[in-house]
Amino acid sequence: MKPPYVWDYDIEETQFKDILAGKKVVGKFDQDWAARRLLEYAPYKEIVHQIGYARLVKYWPRWRKGIRSVSRKRGFDFLVQWLPKKHPELCHE
Repeated sequence: MKPPYVWDYDIEETQFKDILAGKKVVGKFDQDWAARRLLEYAPYKEIVHQIGYARLVKYWPRWRKGIRSVSRKRGFDFLVQWLPKKHPELCHE
């Protein structure tokens, strides 16, 4: 099955998950690419499920530059500032 957030690539769900987990690199598609792709196109619930709050807070500064959607950037900017203050227990891997 092909995830909707990689509609324009010939990548199956298992491949995408391996790339996102850092277990595999396919050409130019690495972990950062997969995370940015998920952050840009997936629903919030899917993002939290696949990336988790701790990784999002930790790597958001690195991934942010690759996100084109202004509203997504604003939303995740808020979340990564708010989470450590209000729910620090969710911010540890």
